[in-house]
Amino acid sequence: MRTSTPYEGELPIFPLGNPLFPAGLLHLNIFEPRYLAMTSECIRDGKPFGVSLIRAGFEVGVPAIPSAVGCTARIIEWSQPMTDRYRLVAKGVSTFKIVSRRTREDGLILAKVELIDPPDPLALPPQHAALATLIKQVIQALGEDAPIPKPRRFDDAAWIANRWAELLPVTPERRQRWLEQADALTALVEIEQHLAEQAGGDA
Repeated sequence: MRTSTPYEGELPIFPLGNPLFPAGLLHLNIFEPRYLAMTSECIRDGKPFGVSLIRAGFEVGVPAIPSAVGCTARIIEWSQPMTDRYRLVAKGVSTFKIVSRRTREDGLILAKVELIDPPDPLALPPQHAALATLIKQVIQALGEDAPIPKPRRFDDAAWIANRWAELLPVTPERRQRWLEQADALTALVEIEQHLAEQAGGDA
């Protein structure tokens, strides 16, 4: 069973229309005052923020209700084209579970969370090798424009499962289920089933 570790302090939460996965890349254009303040604080202090799928509400305006399980994100690139704009590239790090949350006066959600320990490294089983091969083909076809983060761990079952969860045209709710999936092999089987269904539908 995967264990968890309490996060020190409160994690700012950014509810979005899609979940973020560990090692995944997130491109953001920040303009709302609450998230401008969050970004400034994260850059200044070198701290992460949390991304959580919206369970109810919208990305802009009144604070949305976030899903209980999300992923921490660290800013790896940023620019400030205007004083009231940030452009960010953030990278997913660790999944977390919200224990409690509150909303700051400016509308920013702050949460007490538990960081979910990553699964033990698991080699990609031979029966799922085709999933890694297909991702390699995407990279060869798209080159540097391929939306596949580095370093690329084609022999890591969880890494392959997370990349397919990002690539497949499925509902955010299904992606969220894969994010919460504790067993990478189960996720790989479901992904293969989905690909088979797509192939059958295109036939």
